[in-house]
Amino acid sequence: MRNEGLGSWPARRARKTPHRTALVHGGQSTDYRTLHTRTTRLAHALRARGIRRGDRIAYLGPNHPSYLETLFAAGILGAVFVPLNTRLAGPEIAYQLADSGAKALVYGPSFQGLVAGLPGNSDVRTYVEVGAEYEQALSGALADPIDEPVAADDTCIIMYTSGTTGRPKGAMLTHGNLTWNAINVLVDTDLIADERALVSAPLFHTAGLNMLTLPVLLKGGTCVLVEAFDPDATFDLVERHRITFMFGVPTMFDQMARHPRWKDAELSSLRILTCGGSPVPSPLIAAYQERGLTFLQGYGMTEAAPGTLFLDAEHATSKAGSAGVPHFFSDVRVVRPDLAPVDIDETGEIVVRGPHVMPGYWGLPEETAASFADGWFRSGDAARVDEDGYVFIVDRIKDMIISGGENIYPAEIEDLLLAHPDIVECAVIGVPDDKWGEVPRAVVVPREGASPDPDEVLASLAGRLAKYKIPKSVVIADELPRTASGKLLKSRVRKRFGTPS
Repeated sequence: MRNEGLGSWPARRARKTPHRTALVHGGQSTDYRTLHTRTTRLAHALRARGIRRGDRIAYLGPNHPSYLETLFAAGILGAVFVPLNTRLAGPEIAYQLADSGAKALVYGPSFQGLVAGLPGNSDVRTYVEVGAEYEQALSGALADPIDEPVAADDTCIIMYTSGTTGRPKGAMLTHGNLTWNAINVLVDTDLIADERALVSAPLFHTAGLNMLTLPVLLKGGTCVLVEAFDPDATFDLVERHRITFMFGVPTMFDQMARHPRWKDAELSSLRILTCGGSPVPSPLIAAYQERGLTFLQGYGMTEAAPGTLFLDAEHATSKAGSAGVPHFFSDVRVVRPDLAPVDIDETGEIVVRGPHVMPGYWGLPEETAASFADGWFRSGDAARVDEDGYVFIVDRIKDMIISGGENIYPAEIEDLLLAHPDIVECAVIGVPDDKWGEVPRAVVVPREGASPDPDEVLASLAGRLAKYKIPKSVVIADELPRTASGKLLKSRVRKRFGTPS
């Protein structure tokens, strides 16, 4: 087998554990032998439609077995998989199709209207709708092995970043990047072959795919795919499928903890809960520990495929609030602007290097060059390191507020605000101020039925933060803008709520 990439995984799994269940979706199960056969047939069907090595194959749709079949089929052909965010509008989808130069688009039936409305001047020549058309393509295709040479350094995926500022950039992740990231998860999370993972985080997001689904499939476990996260349904799924492994962003786990079923839900099968995407608030950690469940927190970025730092169960309590230490095959530093390491508890920028870090952005050589310094990828995230080498994420460097010459990191304030019983979400931004240059403002979303008093909210921070860090104003909002992966869109919060009062 000359394929060193992800396209070979179904065949390798099928020869080891052909009858074990790989995927569960909507009451249907797919074993590894069937996954291998279907993936191979899809690769033949795409090749018959003119798709060749290096061509881009886009996918638009919710979590579904066809997503993974398309990913692996692209890997068999030496083609490049381009997952599209289902929450994007038509023009945004069109931009990513054009930017990637995708020649094929596989899409879910609910996106038929959006696809029909796409401009006709793109490179896409092959459209396959999941359902009858997709199944017909597979049934009419060969199942003979395709022995296309694919190297670890070949690009596997172009995964577009959230685009919190400006146009999203396509991070080129190689087969080696994804494999080493999966190995890091296996080493640091102690996955077993009997793992049953609930995949409710979107697969088009790097964490749902690379920190959960691919490591479980590499190990030979089972992935239960659901199209969208719903807290009530999650309790049923955990009990019915005896789920052992879940990944989520803090918002997802918070919705579960606030649900009426939380106290009595049957969660005894859960062994691993990993959380990432944004810092995990201390009250949320405490709520899960009360149920005997410990978060394995991590920190990552699309450009690092994404695992970078990881906090294991042994230190989950003693180092609560930390993102942990580097994954086994990852090197991380916190540095000053000149790349010199910071002192203990000094704030600096996280830089990362390792076999899981992307070679660059698709079609953006200048942005790629600016993102690396002496071989290290510059994250743009601020952090500090304690005396034991544990890294604490402070905030995005660009989100830092400078008030009267003092640096203020919103995440520190947000963590305390989320401990308030009447607040479920919050964002702290800087607003212009004649005296101090800028001052913090808290934008808070109250829990259902609550009407928090702004003065009382600010008073609750007294004595817990330096005076200059305490927001000078509080705005009550119905909701906060977020990306599909749950990340707060601070740029939109600033635009909407950042004008001087």
